[in-house]
Amino acid sequence: MLLFKHSTARSPKRQWGEFRMSESVRIGAAVPAWRHLRRHVMELVLLVLCAVLAFRAEGFFSTDNLLNILRNVSMQGVIAFGMTMVIIAGEIDLSVGSMVAFSGCLAAWLTAFLSAPHEAGPTPGWKPNLPAMPAVVIAACVSVAVGYGLGRLTGYLRVRFRVPTFISTLAWFTVLKGAAMLVTGGFPITPFPDGYNVLGGGYVLGIPFPALIFVVVFVVAWFVMDFTAFGRAIYAVGGNAEAARLSGIQVAQVKTRVMGIVAALAAVSGLMLSSQIMSGNASVAAGWELDVISAVIIGGTSLMGGSGSMWGTLIGVIFLGVLVNGMTLLNVSEFWQYVVRGVLILVAVLINNLTAETGRK
Repeated sequence: MLLFKHSTARSPKRQWGEFRMSESVRIGAAVPAWRHLRRHVMELVLLVLCAVLAFRAEGFFSTDNLLNILRNVSMQGVIAFGMTMVIIAGEIDLSVGSMVAFSGCLAAWLTAFLSAPHEAGPTPGWKPNLPAMPAVVIAACVSVAVGYGLGRLTGYLRVRFRVPTFISTLAWFTVLKGAAMLVTGGFPITPFPDGYNVLGGGYVLGIPFPALIFVVVFVVAWFVMDFTAFGRAIYAVGGNAEAARLSGIQVAQVKTRVMGIVAALAAVSGLMLSSQIMSGNASVAAGWELDVISAVIIGGTSLMGGSGSMWGTLIGVIFLGVLVNGMTLLNVSEFWQYVVRGVLILVAVLINNLTAETGRK
C-alpha cells in the first residue's frame, strides 16, 4: 500500500511568507525545474547582463572597472540592507537620501571644528584642536548616533501617533535637506585632516574600504534576518502585525528599531560619501531613496511586507550597479538610463507577482 505523509508543521519563514511552498508532495514526483529557476530569476538576469556587457562594453571586466562598480554600489547598498528590514516590516523610509546628505555635512562640520586650531575652523572662537583621528572618530560616532535617534523618532511617530511612515519620512526628507544647508551655510565644507578620506577613499589589500563595509553590513543583516528572534519578528510584523502582537511580539519596538537601523546605515553611507569626495555638501545623494527602494524591489522584497531576503537585495544592488556602469561604458544617455531603470522596476514587480501566484498554485 502506498502511504502518503502529510506534514502540517510550518517553519517561521514559511508561516510569515518568505518561502511559500506546498506542504504536501507526491511521493516519487520530481519538482519541476522551473520551480527552482523562478526563485533565481534575478541571478540569471544578472549573469546574462554581465555576459552581454563583456562582449559589448570594452573594459567591463577590467580590475579597475570591477573595483569601481564595488565602490559605487557600496554606499547605496549599505542603506538597501536596512531598507529591506523596513519594507519587510511593512514600512518605508523616503528620507534616506537627505539623511545621507545631512550626516555627511554634520560629520564634515564636526571634524573641521574639532580638529581646527584654536582660532580657526568653520566658526569663530575657541576650538578643541584635537588630533585628526580622534576628531574623525568623534564626528562619525555623533553623526551615526544622531541618524539612529532620528530614525527611532520616526518609528515612534508611527506607533504612538499612527503617522504613516510614507508621510513622516517625506517630511524628514525636507527637514534634513534644510538642516544640511543650515550646517554648511549653503557652501561645501572643506578642507579636512588627512585621515578623513580613509572611510570613503581608503583601500585594504587593494579592496575599497566602502566595499568592505558593504560586505560586513550584508553578513550581519543576513544573519539577523535568518537566524535571530528579531529577524523572525520582523517577518511576523510585516506579514500580520495583529497576529504578531497576539503571539507576544512587541510590534512597536520592532518598527522603531528597524526605522532606527535604516537611518543609522544612511548616516554611515553619508560618512563614506563625504569622505570620498572630501566635502560636506548638502546637494549630494539626491534621489538615492528611489535607487535604494528600486534595488530592494528588484531583489524580490514585497512592498506589502512580510517577505524578502538580504540575498535578494544583494543581487538587486549589484544588478543596478552593473546596469548603470554598463550603460555608462556604452555611452547611453543619462535620460535613457532613467527610463531603463524605471521600466526594470515595473518588470521586477510583475515578475514578483507572477512568481508569488505560481508559488501558491
